[in-house]
Amino acid sequence: MSEAIDGAVTLVCPVRGCSEALVSYGEGGEDLRFQYRASAPARSLRCSRGHSFDRARSGYWNLLQPQDRRSVAPGDRKVMALARRRLFAGGLQERLVEALSTRAREAMPACRAVLDVGTGEGSLAVAVARGLDLHGVDLSAPSIELAARAFPDATWVVANADRALPYAAGSFDVVLSVAARRPGAELRRVLRPAGTLLVAVPGPADLSELRQAVLGASAPLPGAAAVAEELRPWFQTLAVEDVECRLELDRQGLEDLLLSTYRGQRASSAEKRARLDGLEVTAAQQILVLRPRQENSPPG
Repeated sequence: MSEAIDGAVTLVCPVRGCSEALVSYGEGGEDLRFQYRASAPARSLRCSRGHSFDRARSGYWNLLQPQDRRSVAPGDRKVMALARRRLFAGGLQERLVEALSTRAREAMPACRAVLDVGTGEGSLAVAVARGLDLHGVDLSAPSIELAARAFPDATWVVANADRALPYAAGSFDVVLSVAARRPGAELRRVLRPAGTLLVAVPGPADLSELRQAVLGASAPLPGAAAVAEELRPWFQTLAVEDVECRLELDRQGLEDLLLSTYRGQRASSAEKRARLDGLEVTAAQQILVLRPRQENSPPG
């Protein structure tokens, strides 16, 4: 994999066996170097081996390769992304955004570049990384299209993070993973040596009232401990922060929540869902603050 060039965030070619830096070009073929944002004049990306990618009209870059998808339309559907956007606008993640923003700036006061892995429709990432060089990646093209149309000052990419993140090594000061996939080796590779990984996962009591009402059970969720162990080969955990609030949701809010979190979609729970006109729910998240292990720092 390529190294970040001159400290800039550098996209790399996703073609198998390539990984050369991608340079952006304008409509007339002029070299624009690394102007990837939707608001920049770049129209295509090209690597030194001649692999080329055109920008979507809405401003994002689709770097997903055929071998990296398991279906014709991988990732979340547009209806799910819109449900998440409505929930965000309703304040469901307000406390989480505040905590992540604080942690990002405390961990890296001179933070320049932020990557959100599994960014979805982009609202949370934009709120956390306000004023910073934000990059978001997701498997879902409908989600990334929504992000690009709403937030053109960031850089949005469709790719399969589980296979490879399409960025040069050491590109980012902070990487976010909020209730998303966590490819440890890749997260470690794209972070700068002194960078910070912020992972948010549902806390043990997250949506316990909704889980009880729809699924008939509300056992505590695994939470941060399992994630810390999962990432231990590449990262050391510096801190864990609990973020919790209670919200009163109406029928539409509950439907959005069920849709956006994959819960309660089974036909067997349809009757229970239909009886829910409103419910007070606990939104509980745990934030892990992690630093990359150095090569001579064994996990322990």
